[in-house]
Amino acid sequence: MEALIENTDTKQPTIVHELGTAYDFLMSLEVLHNPENFGLRASWAAGVRSRVPAGERSVLEDSLRLIYVPLSWLHALPEPRDADAVLWALRQIPPVDRLAVVTKKSDTSSEYDEILTQVFERRAWDEDDLEKMQKIFKGKKGYSLKDAQSVLDWWSKPEEFGELYLAALQSYYQEFFAEEEQRIKPALQRAIEKSQSLAEEKNLPELIETLSQGVQLHIDPEIREIIFVPSYWITPLILYAAINPEQMILLYGARPADVSLVPGEGVPDALLRILKALADPTRLKTLRYLEQEPLSPAQLSRRLRLRAPTVVHHLEILRLARLVRLNLEIPGERKYAARLEGLEDTFSSLKEFLHADQER
Repeated sequence: MEALIENTDTKQPTIVHELGTAYDFLMSLEVLHNPENFGLRASWAAGVRSRVPAGERSVLEDSLRLIYVPLSWLHALPEPRDADAVLWALRQIPPVDRLAVVTKKSDTSSEYDEILTQVFERRAWDEDDLEKMQKIFKGKKGYSLKDAQSVLDWWSKPEEFGELYLAALQSYYQEFFAEEEQRIKPALQRAIEKSQSLAEEKNLPELIETLSQGVQLHIDPEIREIIFVPSYWITPLILYAAINPEQMILLYGARPADVSLVPGEGVPDALLRILKALADPTRLKTLRYLEQEPLSPAQLSRRLRLRAPTVVHHLEILRLARLVRLNLEIPGERKYAARLEGLEDTFSSLKEFLHADQER
């Protein structure tokens, strides 16, 4: 489903709203394998992963080092862009080409891409390739020597990976996502309707900040069209990518604040995250500083007298709790500010939650 808002200003990108559970099909795998990055309870995530047979579970885990939610490829799927469309599209691609097709980028190739292309063509990798990969991965959160070796191994066996990846996705769909897809569809439909309504009232920067729940984003002036896609699983974060020099896609969190990602959970995710975020003196001091003025992680690090990685960790928790506004309007620079409407929402949500409990 797509809805178009006409572009009356030649300098203003056209806004398109797109609905598809295919995005959550692949995004949910990222969340389940990295629950700490999304505020999800690790034990529940492990339980869902355990439903998939061990061999296929291992392939899915490895695939996340190779493939990060391919927004452009998902956008190109036939409607209704659901999980079936993902599986159908993969079956149309020869197994040997599946990895290359799904990871294809619209921008110019990097050293990383060049290494993998050579490994793909040789069907083998050597110590020189591994050394180069280690340099690329150095400093990247969560990556290790084992990860670099795994990436090179699979790129040297693309046909085997293509076969196993499709089988693993089919298993994940059957064991978990088929039911989950039906659960999240109504929420995504409502999110589209809300986004369409907001787009009629707000300008583009305001729309992005509202849908992203606090992100102020730089939009390249060459972009002529922005495709907004609601995601149940990514909430409250965003993911975006260029499809081509004039078109970009933005995946935004659309799970209702009074609903938990874990089915049947008694306490809504949003409420629990905020209360946990506030129950820490460092994060309270951080919010006090950010209420006074926008600051970068480096500036906060000096004021709090903490190491930069520690400050970034606290900021990530506050961002998940919707308590900070993140400004990315200047490329390469991140500035944070307090988002007090998040606190106001918390008080309202807490009252509603306690009142609902009393009614039972």
